[in-house]
Amino acid sequence: MKRLFRIFLLPFLVTSPLCAAGEERPPNVVIVFTDDQGYGDIGINGAEGFATPNIDRMAADGRHFTQWYAAQAVCSASRAGLLTGCYPNRIGLHGALGPGSRHGIHEDETTLAEVFRSRGYATAIFGKWHLGDHRKFLPLQHGFDEFFGIPYSNDMWPEHPTNKNFPPLPLMEGNERIRFADERDQRMITTWLTARAVDFINRNRDRPFFLYVPHPQPHVPLHVSERFAGTTERGLYGDVIAEIDWSVGEIVNAIDTNGLGEDTLVIFTSDNGPWISYGTHAGSPGPFREGKGTAWEGGVREPCVMRWTGKIPAGTVCDEPAMNIDLLPTLAGIAGTGLPPLDIDGKDILPLILGIDGAKSPHESYWYYYKQNELQAVSSGSWKLVLPHTYRSLDGGPGGDGGLPVPYKTREAELALYDLAADPGETYDLASQHPAIVESLLEQVEAARKELGDALTKRSGTGSREPGRLSEEEARELDAWHWPEGRPQKK
Repeated sequence: MKRLFRIFLLPFLVTSPLCAAGEERPPNVVIVFTDDQGYGDIGINGAEGFATPNIDRMAADGRHFTQWYAAQAVCSASRAGLLTGCYPNRIGLHGALGPGSRHGIHEDETTLAEVFRSRGYATAIFGKWHLGDHRKFLPLQHGFDEFFGIPYSNDMWPEHPTNKNFPPLPLMEGNERIRFADERDQRMITTWLTARAVDFINRNRDRPFFLYVPHPQPHVPLHVSERFAGTTERGLYGDVIAEIDWSVGEIVNAIDTNGLGEDTLVIFTSDNGPWISYGTHAGSPGPFREGKGTAWEGGVREPCVMRWTGKIPAGTVCDEPAMNIDLLPTLAGIAGTGLPPLDIDGKDILPLILGIDGAKSPHESYWYYYKQNELQAVSSGSWKLVLPHTYRSLDGGPGGDGGLPVPYKTREAELALYDLAADPGETYDLASQHPAIVESLLEQVEAARKELGDALTKRSGTGSREPGRLSEEEARELDAWHWPEGRPQKK
């Protein structure tokens, strides 16, 4: 199917207005994607105890998005949405895949890297993959020319207090394991990823490139290089964000030093909200409710800024809703390619990115799933309808300290309507005052259930696809890769 995708694209290559005559090549794209960084963890969104001057400068030179959403409020699912333009449950990916998972991204799914490579781009990922750790699922089999980093979350190793029975964490180059990661690797990885990103830009200054930098930080366990340790009032979490901000500055500087500012769209955002149960080692959702692992705004609304010199108007703000799933069709358009052969959910939001007067979200609604295909909310414009479901909460109490979490409490959400423009904290239920809006949003709920299903109402969707799966032989091969000397007995 990968070969067929490339053949499919060629007859349908289009010329974007941004790639018209006079442009020597299509624009470069850089996506910096952090892990568990909250909406409130950048300066322009009210960060406290640390500064993010480079991210803030990106916003001053470009556009700040105040209603930007993750495809789902958890690691693997969010990345699946970003890279495929699909709601992750459409392609059978839910939650966070653990080491040795028997499934991952299917070979028939088209990633952003494959879209760009079909147009002749150099493609690279430096950071966290998390869409399957068997060779068939890894980045080089899904459109990337280069990969350096880790195959899943940095806490999925036996040194993290809550994961003692996990295998050692692989540090990878391409398809190969360099070694199992140690504490020094964890401390230095932000620096190393940044150096790789800068080198990639320098090496590819004369050809179009797609660079994806999914930082493993600030996901627990927090690690920072000696250079940034102890530099902020916020403690270790603030130090980690300061180093990520430095990384953004180095990447943008490499773009500008090579004279590529007008040729490069840079996007900074996060995969989901903060893991608030970790308290002092977690970020802030800002004014929003709850955090990672929920469909409340604190779980799904992300910091987002974009910069493209001469294309995106400097110092502007977009308050229209948009989601990571919208990047694939938008970026395919600016690169001048067709769309994937299989159905996707994202829509072209280039008018929003460019700040065109009167531009509105092209979506009638966004759908918020969590767990194993539970539809928990839908939104349209500033209206959000929360559906009955259970969710985890700290009930406003403090999280843990020193890298250890506190337990969540299980809470029940009832059907409720919120006006996010007036009530971003989702405090006041307006369902009884606006029955017509509730009815309209319930029609969108029905559309979501028909298309993608809903475990809460025991519905199967007509548009869902299977993930890639391992054969028994491949599963044994993966276990041997993780445990070269055999799997130890559980402690």
